[in-house]
Amino acid sequence: MILLVLGIWYLAVIPMNVQDVLTRAERAGASVSPESAVARRDMGSWSLVARNSALLGESWSLDRPRLPAPHQVAAELYRSTFDEEINGRRGIVKSGSLSNRSLIYHGGITLSATFLGFVIGTVMGITLAVGIVHSRVMDMSIMPWAIVSQTIPIVALAPMIIVVLYSIGIQGLIPKAVISAYLSFFPVVVGMVKGLRSPDAMQLDLMRTYNAGAFTVLTKLRLPASVPYLFASLKIAIAASLVGAIVGELPVQKGGLGARMLAGSYYGQTSQVWAALLMAAGLAALLVWLTGWLERRTLRAMGGLP
Repeated sequence: MILLVLGIWYLAVIPMNVQDVLTRAERAGASVSPESAVARRDMGSWSLVARNSALLGESWSLDRPRLPAPHQVAAELYRSTFDEEINGRRGIVKSGSLSNRSLIYHGGITLSATFLGFVIGTVMGITLAVGIVHSRVMDMSIMPWAIVSQTIPIVALAPMIIVVLYSIGIQGLIPKAVISAYLSFFPVVVGMVKGLRSPDAMQLDLMRTYNAGAFTVLTKLRLPASVPYLFASLKIAIAASLVGAIVGELPVQKGGLGARMLAGSYYGQTSQVWAALLMAAGLAALLVWLTGWLERRTLRAMGGLP
């Protein structure tokens, strides 16, 4: 599957970069078809590829491609991590601290907002879920608003949150964490409500037979039964929290993978943008894996796994 994706990626590079490749070839004195740049602009990419197949060698080696080739992204990823920290003037080897040009540095900034927002969103989601399960008023009032809140595009909402919090003197990590919490709390609410309601009528009747109060039913029955649902929600929430942190960094532009992507797009450094995207995807995969590892340990401790 990975080889298939790489093959499609390499193939897609050709039509995406054909305009720039033909412009460079024309400047170098090569015969390009059609000769007019305006005519080439109005033609389809694949038509240009078919008519100039002998001039496409630079498609995978442009300095500022529209779509970088996989090996270009891999090279940029290496330069922005290990090479920058080991050989860079600002790297940890020569300066004793992480370079502000390094994706490791920017990834750390994003992770700090991600974890804080994830914790806030998880606590808020569990609290709301407990209230919804035990109160019909909250179920009828809060749950619809929680659903409606997720229909607002986060790209439009993030600048508003940052501006409002900045106006009252709150800036830095907190606004990004609030955006992360906004995206992460909803999966936790939905999963926990489902989990807390998962005990069947027979189990609830047994607790009533024991004369158990609502708090005892919650701690001894509902919460243990909701653990698998909780972790399924947390896997979604941690990834959503990372997305929220990245989106929250776009308006601020003071470090983080989001700011790195935005800077790359400003200066046409698409390889930098793709390297930051791959770093974000790797962090998301790692966070989901860690959540799954914690789930297995928790279920095993509870006797749910051998």
